[in-house]
Formats: sequence, C-alpha cells, structure tokens
Amino acid sequence: MASTNNVTELIITGLFQDPEVQRVCFVLFLPVYLATVLGNGLIVLTVSVSKSLRSPMYFFLSYLSLVEICYSSTVVPKFITDLLAKVKTISLKGCLTQIFFFHFFGVAEILLLVVMAYDRYVAICKPLHYMNIMSRQLCHMMVAGSWLGGFLHTVIQILITIPLPFCGPNVIDHYFCDLQPLFKLACTDTFVEGVIVLANSGLISVFSLLILVSSYIVILVHLRNHSAEGRRKALSTCASHITVVVLFFGPAIFLYMRPSSTFTGDKLVAVFYTVITPMLNPIIYTLRNAEVKTAMRKLWGKGHPAME
Repeated sequence: MASTNNVTELIITGLFQDPEVQRVCFVLFLPVYLATVLGNGLIVLTVSVSKSLRSPMYFFLSYLSLVEICYSSTVVPKFITDLLAKVKTISLKGCLTQIFFFHFFGVAEILLLVVMAYDRYVAICKPLHYMNIMSRQLCHMMVAGSWLGGFLHTVIQILITIPLPFCGPNVIDHYFCDLQPLFKLACTDTFVEGVIVLANSGLISVFSLLILVSSYIVILVHLRNHSAEGRRKALSTCASHITVVVLFFGPAIFLYMRPSSTFTGDKLVAVFYTVITPMLNPIIYTLRNAEVKTAMRKLWGKGHPAME
C-alpha cells in the first residue's frame, strides 16, 4: 500500500480562481469569522458567569456556541488564509485531520440540536416535572453523548478513508477537505466506501431530523391547550431553535440528497453552513431572548459579573 500511496500533498482549487474576487472574499469572510468567534464566545462567557442563566436550556446553548466556534475553526481560518495564497496546498495528513474534526464537530452539533429539542419538549409538555427530569447529571450525560456520537461517527469515516491508495492526481476541487472530493483522487474504486460514508452521515442526519420534526409537532399540538400568552412565550423560545435547525439542515440536505457536481453553487452552499450559519446562531438566540440580552447588558455594564 505504501508504494502506491505516493501523494503526500494536495492542491485545493478554492472557491474562485480570480485573484481579485479572492481578495474581496478575504475582506468579507475575515470579519464574519471574527464575529463567529466573538459572538459565540460571548454567549459561552455570559452563560458561565450569569446567575440568571442557570437553566438546562442555557447550559445546552453554551455548548452549542462552543461547538460552533470549533466547527467553523476547522475550515474557515485555512480557507481565509488560502484566499491570499497563489497555490493552496494541504498535506494528506492535514487533510485527514481536517475531515476528522469537521465531521466530529458537525455531528456533535446535530446531536446537540436534538438534545435541545428534547429539552424544549420537556419544558413545554411536562413543565411540573421539568427540573426533576432535566437534572444536572442528565444534562451532562446528554452533552457527553453528543460529543461521543460525533467521535464514533468520525472514527468510522476516517478508518474507511486511511487505507485508500492515493497515487495522483492530487487536486481537490473544493475549498476544504471533505470525503467525497478526496475519494475522487483515490487510485481505486471507492463506490463501497462512498456508500458507507453516505449511509453513516445520512442515517444520523435523517434520524435526527425526524426526531426534531416529531418533537416540534408534539409541542405544537400540546400548545393548543395553553393560553394565548403561554403559547406566545413557548413559541418564542422554540422559534430560535427551529430557525437554527432549518439553517443547519437546509444546505446539508441540498448538497447530500442529490448527485455530486463540481458547480461553484455547491461550494457557495458549503460556504453558507461553514462560514455564515455559525455567525448567525448567536444573533438568532440573543435577539429573541430577553434573558440573554439582560445578562449580556449586566456583563458589559458592571465589567465584573456576579459570580456564584
């Protein structure tokens, strides 16, 4: 295998070929990435130090923000620096590392969204038992389960990819390393590997989406028995979560539920879920949430938040 695996460095085609367009993209995407890190980081900080944000919903939100920073950071810093490079290269080991963490944090986020939907279901449908069901121990176990699920998913993907021989060509038609573009470079038929990878990703996404949709159908049916004010408050807390779910799953479904192509449009959709969506999440959650906004004002106003 070692004799045929003589590709050690890969060339990435990038998002656009025109140097001027790449420079414009650099000016646009650098502030977006910085906003992603600062916005999500502020949520993590606010939840960790604010006494008013001690409920499980905010505990999960802080972990979602942490995952967003990690998820975006596996792709965006390299992507941004590559926009100024004439030749965009990455080592084969570096490529596999990027794939590992991209899928790890991506699946951890999907599972965290499922956990957050369950939290909303318990809060709205079983309010009297909420604190008993959503104990601190269960919350920690559910977050740990999200990380473990992401890890197991990624290990399968990487174990399938590592044995593949790469003997040339070495040009990846994308702006970051992902499994399908890499499979096209293998010096062997990767049909079986492609099916396994797609099934692995597809099953997690489909089952997660079904759980998410089902939980919100149950919540909406249950809300019919609430007062108008109760419905408004419940829907307000759910609306942010539903928006994030749509933004996350929409582009992924568009890309993975149809034949792969080399269209720039596919890369632009990938830009949406790797660059844009992680920045939007803190905006979506803070704009619709009075408690988070109040806690952030206290954090800024005092300069030294009240600690427990």
